[in-house]
Amino acid sequence: MKNIPEVKLGIIAVSRDCFVISLSEKRRERMVSAFGRAGGSIIEIPTTVENEKDMLKAVDEAKAAGCNALVVLLGNFGPETPETLIAKYFDGPVMYIASAEEHSDDLIHGRGDAYCGMLNCSYNLGLRKLRAFIPEYPVVTAEEGAGLILDFIPVARTLIGLKHLKIFTFGPRPYDFFACNAPIKALYDLGIEIQENSELDLLISYRAHKDDPRIADVVKDMAEELGTGNTYPDMLERMAQYELTLLDWAEANIGASRYFVFANKCWPAFPEQFGFEPCYVNSRLASRGIPVACEVDIYGALSEYIGACVTGDAVTLLDINNSVPEDLYMESIKDRYPYKLTDTFMGFHCGNTPICKLNKGCAIKYQLIQHRLLETGDPNFTRGTLEGDIAPGDITFFRLQSAADTSLHAYIAQGEILPVPTKSFGGIGVFAIPEMGRFYRHVLIEKRFPHHGAVAFAHCGKALFSIFKYLGIEDISYNQPKGMLYKTENPFA
Repeated sequence: MKNIPEVKLGIIAVSRDCFVISLSEKRRERMVSAFGRAGGSIIEIPTTVENEKDMLKAVDEAKAAGCNALVVLLGNFGPETPETLIAKYFDGPVMYIASAEEHSDDLIHGRGDAYCGMLNCSYNLGLRKLRAFIPEYPVVTAEEGAGLILDFIPVARTLIGLKHLKIFTFGPRPYDFFACNAPIKALYDLGIEIQENSELDLLISYRAHKDDPRIADVVKDMAEELGTGNTYPDMLERMAQYELTLLDWAEANIGASRYFVFANKCWPAFPEQFGFEPCYVNSRLASRGIPVACEVDIYGALSEYIGACVTGDAVTLLDINNSVPEDLYMESIKDRYPYKLTDTFMGFHCGNTPICKLNKGCAIKYQLIQHRLLETGDPNFTRGTLEGDIAPGDITFFRLQSAADTSLHAYIAQGEILPVPTKSFGGIGVFAIPEMGRFYRHVLIEKRFPHHGAVAFAHCGKALFSIFKYLGIEDISYNQPKGMLYKTENPFA
């Protein structure tokens, strides 16, 4: 996963000048030790911050040490202005936590009052309109703090990645999939760069890669990855040429950014002009932390990248596609799993899910829907999908989306992929999310989300919610449990 940041953490202790500074320093040392025992690595910044000059010195020390994320520990009450200015002068995500009191027999000289200080810290962050990460309950022991710092790492990794992200698109968006069309202004509000290109630009670059000497090595790698699923070996050279085209385009155009994703048009002109479907190549790049969203779905690509940063693992983009037939539910799900029929659905896309997330037996096939539309007889240029049932396990289905007024909205729903044969085509799985039927109606439909959703192959709703909140997204929806009504839900239904 070379396309996601590596987090290098530092920790700064702060101390109110009328409190004992050694209390903060000892509590910082204990938290560093506890974090080490938990398997983490963090740089202990030597300067303890009591005033603004200390703050500047500590921030400089953190930068010199190569830190790109910080933990600020209120070992005692803390200096309200200097501690919050750390978030202003440090160029990276900052988490604030506070030390809990430790012993009942040491509540005179050993009492830190950080429980109180965290309130004023939050107040001062708000006055300065500074973004910072404060955990759900931030007043902790050293061992508890170590756990919170571990939780902060995927959040910090994602925020760093987004700050240095560029989205490349090759469009325009398909007219009949206008649901994927959303204003890009919100991307700039998040600090994300976007470079929109023509599908013709991509075709010209692809043709320029004909006979590229690197193609043979990529073909060999593809064949080894596919194994018995290499059903169309004559297609690999074309697809290898395309993979190199995309990677070279990013290298030549990344500019001041560090990380990149793609949102590319893939039909109807693409297969006929390029000679294949791009799905398998898209899957390979996604497995390396470089999502390639289908149908120029810019916010889908962004969502996928967030999932890759959070999990450090491959992700995919799927249609929230079709209901599970009742007979399949009765045969394979009812009485075996704790889900109603309306809790289940099938997530599908043509063939972009990485091979590492598919069951054994997956293979290169042809895009059935495009074949109906574009070809007669045996499939030729509609070949190139990677098809098979998606492997069972925990998932989080989520999306960050801009509305027409450029406001940002998000949803998060945790669930699982069931080990149930789909009896269908494409990259597809039977998904189960508690209370999905109500979520489908009162979030996905009611709030006008498009049909594409990002899939992370883990339960990571906690980190996603923290990230979306940090980014200032006010509308974050989730699959509410039974008995908790959505605002638009009919209480008499």
